[in-house]
Amino acid sequence: MILGSIFGCSGKIPSNLGVNNGRLAHCPDSPNCVSSQADQQDEKHYIGPLTYHGTKETALASIDRILASSPRVTVVEQRKDYIHAEFKSAIMGFVDDVEFYFPDKKMIHVRSASRLGYSDLGANRKRIERLRNLLNEQQQED
Repeated sequence: MILGSIFGCSGKIPSNLGVNNGRLAHCPDSPNCVSSQADQQDEKHYIGPLTYHGTKETALASIDRILASSPRVTVVEQRKDYIHAEFKSAIMGFVDDVEFYFPDKKMIHVRSASRLGYSDLGANRKRIERLRNLLNEQQQED
């Protein structure tokens, strides 16, 4: 979008993304990030991990389908246990980095963080909960 380009709302990809020793990056102090690996007492940042039935490969394929059907989403990196996707807002083109880490358990650790700004008005938390619901719906269909 032209406005997003003028204002440069996409920001740069953070250098700390990815999995390091089984952990996604910590959330910054700002309230525009949620992570399933944050301290559970941290109500501002903690969100429960996603869970799945079946194999890790099936869960990864389900997340792939969900991302492919979501508007303004670009998968930046994908490995057998990790996905990094960019979600771009419709109006100003703000970009949020969303990560999925699939350890060898029936869970998917998630982190969703805004690249720019301070508050996201709960957008990252709502996104992860929407993804959780979509994953649960897909598992019920399978």
